[in-house]
Formats: sequence, C-alpha cells, structure tokens
Amino acid sequence: MKKIIAVDGPAGAGKSTVSKLCAARLGYTYIDTGAMYRAVALKVIQSGKNLDENLIKDIEITLDESGKVFLDGIDVTKEIRTPEVSRGASNVAKFGFVRKKLTELQREMAKRGKVIMDGRDIGTQVLPNADLKIFLTASVDERAKRRFEELKAKNFPANLDQIKNEIILRDKQDSEREIAPLAQADDAILLDSTNLTVEQVVNKILELAQ
Repeated sequence: MKKIIAVDGPAGAGKSTVSKLCAARLGYTYIDTGAMYRAVALKVIQSGKNLDENLIKDIEITLDESGKVFLDGIDVTKEIRTPEVSRGASNVAKFGFVRKKLTELQREMAKRGKVIMDGRDIGTQVLPNADLKIFLTASVDERAKRRFEELKAKNFPANLDQIKNEIILRDKQDSEREIAPLAQADDAILLDSTNLTVEQVVNKILELAQ
C-alpha cells in the first residue's frame, strides 16, 4: 500500500473531492493544500494590508480530520470558499516566501505517513518522493461546469462564461508562474476525469494505491 499519495492538477479538476473520498476509504489523512493558500488569501483580505513576510510570519493554518480549516485558531472553512478568496489564492501563490512557509507546514504534516495531499506542485516540489503521484485533469468546459454547479449549490452568484474565463486565466497563471509552476511530475500518472464519474476516479486511484 502506498503510504504517501500526491494528487496534482488544475483548478476544478476534482482533486479535493476525490482525494477526500480516497482518504476516507483508506483511513488516511487528507491534506488540502489549496485550502492553505486560500487561508493565506483570506488573511490578506481581512487585514486590509499588502502581503509581505511579516503578515504571515506567525500564521497558523491547521486542518482537522473532518476537513475543517482553521486560520489562527478560527474556523474559516466556509469563508475560504468564496469567489474572492479563490482569486486571491492564485495571487498569493506567486510569492516565494508564501510557498516556502506553506511547503514547510505541508512536509511536516506528511511526515506521519498515510496521507493524501493535493495541490498544484505536490509531486514536483512539496513531496517529490511521494509513493504515488497522480495528475488529475479535465477539459476546461467540464471544469467550468463543475465550479458553476458548486457555486450555485452554495448560493453564490455564478456566471458560467465568467467562470470559464477565470479558469483559463488561472491555468495560465499557475503554469507560467516563475516559482513552482503547475506541471505534471515525470513519474506521475495522468488521469483525465472529463468523462468519468467521481466514483470511477476514486476507484482508479484506490487501485493504483494498492
């Protein structure tokens, strides 16, 4: 059984959904690194200040077994899922000192083993020695549709064309950023979920984990 599993991929590919389900089936700990970047973005928004090293020097981000996210001891699970914070997450991820800080936290979390960690640079930067690496993707149209349905379910205003354009922009930003760009690790297994159900993707990853 693979003890450390890294799942990378672009926005809206379904990384969080399938990783959380796989972790539950395996009895592993799920670590949502995207939520950690969202937490940093939320801290910047709430502070009303420009992002610098002092702002996040003593930041505390923790994830509990149920998937809740705590920022400096406060439950921000719902707050980090707004469209504003989503846009901010991609911006804060450009800063080297942010990635350095969160990478340290993420590697510490992974030391205990039996973890599934998802993000955009897990297999290439954070956990290059992971036992199993998955690069999960889907077409832009499918990812936009999923994000649209997710926002509508949470009663957030949503426009499908706008979401698609934002995903295209985020793909460009994530893949072209100078520090730790989104990329498939050489030893990662490509898994296209465009025409697969969540259950099919989960089953495939569980097969690979064995």
